Amino acid sequence: MKTIATFAAIALASSATFAVAADQVAPATTTGTGTAKFVGAKGEDAGKADLSTTPAGVLINVEIKGLPASQWVAFHVHETGTCDAASHHESAGGHFNPDGKEHGYEAANGPHAGDMPNQYVGADGVLRAQVINDAVTLDKGEAGIVGRALMVHAKPDDYKTQPSGAAGDRLACGVIE
Repeated sequence: MKTIATFAAIALASSATFAVAADQVAPATTTGTGTAKFVGAKGEDAGKADLSTTPAGVLINVEIKGLPASQWVAFHVHETGTCDAASHHESAGGHFNPDGKEHGYEAANGPHAGDMPNQYVGADGVLRAQVINDAVTLDKGEAGIVGRALMVHAKPDDYKTQPSGAAGDRLACGVIE
């Protein structure tokens, strides 16, 4: 079993956001925590994320149901902490981008702080993942994501199309508290 310290060393060495399988990370020691309750495309309860501060960045433990089964989907931090299903979650604004960078890991001046790796939804339509984002903090500071939104899109992010990776519809949104 790999430890969070191992992943922290990797994250600090690469200075990149990365994801790991849920069964490969030991629970992290935290100095700050948060949650996000997800709302689906029709306003239904869709799941939850638990967030914690680690030496490698913000660890996001997520479980979201009602998603397209057996496919990759985009997972981002969006700038506005409003998840209105009636607006198809457009109320959450664009990707969180405090540094004014281009979208995507393949962009010369990227990525946004809110860009994160695509995630795979299981055959049961549930996304279960742990994602570490080293470009954000769990507070209300300049890089802070408290009061912002986590978003799951219908398609995978292509990591290059501006401004949002051609990720498609917004399927689930959760305000970070």
